[in-house]
Amino acid sequence: MKNLFLSIYNGIMDAEWNPLRAIPSVAMRHLIMQLLSWMWCIIFSIYFGSFIVFGITVAAHFLLIFGTFMTAATFAAAPRVVNRELFKK
Repeated sequence: MKNLFLSIYNGIMDAEWNPLRAIPSVAMRHLIMQLLSWMWCIIFSIYFGSFIVFGITVAAHFLLIFGTFMTAATFAAAPRVVNRELFKK
Protein backbone atom coordinates (compact mmCIF):
# COMPACT_ATOMS: atom_id res chain seq x y z
CA MET A 1 0.00 0.00 0.00
CA LYS A 2 2.86 2.36 0.83
CA ASN A 3 4.40 1.79 -2.61
CA LEU A 4 1.08 2.60 -4.26
CA PHE A 5 0.85 5.97 -2.50
CA LEU A 6 4.51 6.68 -3.19
CA SER A 7 4.04 5.92 -6.89
CA ILE A 8 0.98 8.18 -7.07
CA TYR A 9 2.80 10.97 -5.25
CA ASN A 10 5.87 10.68 -7.50
CA GLY A 11 3.68 10.62 -10.59
CA ILE A 12 2.21 13.97 -9.63
CA MET A 13 4.84 15.86 -7.65
CA ASP A 14 8.25 14.55 -8.75
CA ALA A 15 9.47 16.31 -11.89
CA GLU A 16 11.67 13.33 -12.71
CA TRP A 17 8.63 11.00 -12.85
CA ASN A 18 5.69 13.08 -14.10
CA PRO A 19 5.17 14.15 -17.72
CA LEU A 20 6.86 17.50 -17.02
CA ARG A 21 10.21 15.68 -17.07
CA ALA A 22 10.24 16.25 -20.85
CA ILE A 23 10.69 20.00 -20.24
CA PRO A 24 14.44 20.65 -19.90
CA SER A 25 14.13 23.91 -17.94
CA VAL A 26 13.71 23.52 -14.18
CA ALA A 27 12.34 27.07 -14.01
CA MET A 28 9.63 26.26 -16.55
CA ARG A 29 8.68 23.06 -14.69
CA HIS A 30 8.48 25.11 -11.49
CA LEU A 31 6.22 27.70 -13.16
CA ILE A 32 3.91 25.01 -14.52
CA MET A 33 3.70 23.31 -11.11
CA GLN A 34 2.85 26.66 -9.52
CA LEU A 35 0.12 27.32 -12.09
CA LEU A 36 -1.34 23.85 -11.56
CA SER A 37 -1.31 24.28 -7.80
CA TRP A 38 -3.08 27.65 -8.07
CA MET A 39 -5.62 26.10 -10.40
CA TRP A 40 -6.38 23.42 -7.79
CA CYS A 41 -6.56 26.08 -5.06
CA ILE A 42 -9.19 27.91 -7.09
CA ILE A 43 -11.13 24.72 -7.79
CA PHE A 44 -11.23 23.71 -4.11
CA SER A 45 -12.07 27.24 -2.99
CA ILE A 46 -14.98 27.45 -5.40
CA TYR A 47 -16.09 23.99 -4.33
CA PHE A 48 -16.07 24.96 -0.66
CA GLY A 49 -17.39 28.43 -1.46
CA SER A 50 -14.83 30.37 0.49
CA PHE A 51 -12.39 33.03 -0.64
CA ILE A 52 -10.63 32.79 2.72
CA VAL A 53 -9.79 29.18 1.91
CA PHE A 54 -8.47 30.35 -1.46
CA GLY A 55 -5.99 32.78 0.06
CA ILE A 56 -4.72 30.26 2.57
CA THR A 57 -4.37 27.46 0.03
CA VAL A 58 -2.61 29.68 -2.53
CA ALA A 59 -0.10 30.80 0.06
CA ALA A 60 0.44 27.26 1.36
CA HIS A 61 0.89 25.78 -2.11
CA PHE A 62 3.24 28.55 -3.17
CA LEU A 63 5.44 28.16 -0.10
CA LEU A 64 5.51 24.37 -0.28
CA ILE A 65 6.29 24.13 -3.99
CA PHE A 66 8.70 27.07 -3.99
CA GLY A 67 10.61 25.61 -1.06
CA THR A 68 10.76 22.18 -2.66
CA PHE A 69 12.00 23.49 -6.00
CA MET A 70 14.54 25.85 -4.41
CA THR A 71 15.93 22.99 -2.34
CA ALA A 72 16.14 20.71 -5.38
CA ALA A 73 17.77 23.43 -7.48
CA THR A 74 20.30 24.16 -4.74
CA PHE A 75 21.19 20.48 -4.36
CA ALA A 76 21.51 20.11 -8.15
CA ALA A 77 23.73 23.19 -8.48
CA ALA A 78 25.96 22.50 -5.47
CA PRO A 79 28.33 20.02 -7.16
CA ARG A 80 28.93 22.45 -10.04
CA VAL A 81 29.38 25.60 -7.95
CA VAL A 82 31.26 24.56 -4.82
CA ASN A 83 35.04 24.89 -4.93
CA ARG A 84 36.12 21.62 -3.36
CA GLU A 85 39.63 22.92 -2.74
CA LEU A 86 38.30 25.23 -0.01
CA PHE A 87 37.04 22.27 2.03
CA LYS A 88 40.07 19.98 1.92
CA LYS A 89 41.88 19.41 5.20
